[in-house]
Amino acid sequence: MLLCAYFVVGYLRKEYMSLTWKQSFRNFETYLRLEKSLSDNSIEAYLNDVSKLEKYFIETGSDISPLNVTYPDLKAFLAWYGSNNLNTRTQSRVLSGIRAFFRFLLIEGEIEENPASLIESPKIGLKLPEVLSVIEIDTIIDQIDLSKPEGHRNKAIIETLYGCGLRVSELVNLRLTDLHYGEEFIVVTGKGNKQRLVPIGRKALKEIDIYKQDRNRLSVIKDQNILFLNRRGSRLTRAMIFTIIKDLAAKAGIRKNISPHTFRHSFATHMIEAGADLRAVQEMLGHESILTTEIYTHIDRSFLRDTLIMFHPRA
Repeated sequence: MLLCAYFVVGYLRKEYMSLTWKQSFRNFETYLRLEKSLSDNSIEAYLNDVSKLEKYFIETGSDISPLNVTYPDLKAFLAWYGSNNLNTRTQSRVLSGIRAFFRFLLIEGEIEENPASLIESPKIGLKLPEVLSVIEIDTIIDQIDLSKPEGHRNKAIIETLYGCGLRVSELVNLRLTDLHYGEEFIVVTGKGNKQRLVPIGRKALKEIDIYKQDRNRLSVIKDQNILFLNRRGSRLTRAMIFTIIKDLAAKAGIRKNISPHTFRHSFATHMIEAGADLRAVQEMLGHESILTTEIYTHIDRSFLRDTLIMFHPRA
């Protein structure tokens, strides 16, 4: 009986030690999806981060399983990765994903110690986001050819991005049933499938109404409840929104590095510059921490100086 138990323990230990990277990725993905309720984009980002660690072991000829990774292994990986990727933000992003992966293995009892717990993140300076002026936004909108079938759709897209401060993933998943005209609010499904109510201006609602007339004329509508569709009746991809905005910015002669997120930054900046409450902006953007929203207070120094002069007794 004792001999049998010994072989069972030995067999289980062998199975434990043979957990492959592929299997650990599948387990990690399930954890992120079911336990953390993360979006597909976030899950893909985490898996890409950890896959870089696996790639390092393959390229260096190290036959190391996820369960046998040590602190020195991770230090060596960061030196290897950092030599080709000098951007500290990229390094920090990858390290964050790897930390989450080993925390998961620790929670599951697969490892007894987290080798990433003592790894320090590279120091990141404050990076202020690119922001468009109101004139630049109007100039971009003016480039839209409303005679084309997609013209009114593209105008409604930009008015919604800028008018509500949406993430691009929130925009492409916006549904007809999320629009509440009477209350002038939309229901937005953000990160972690968390929903929030965001006010929407009459300008954006007007453009959406005009676009919906073109939408109803599509010969086939595959995604019936999705607001913004391509000409085949399917929801637009994130990449397509990037392409639309890049093309319009180029036509407008704007040399800034512009993406759909630029309109979100512009929304927040213009709100705060006009005197909006920081917590209200936090709520509309769907930021969990107000520290994330506070970056927009650093953008316009003249606005901060005017605030000091207006309200400080010693100004």
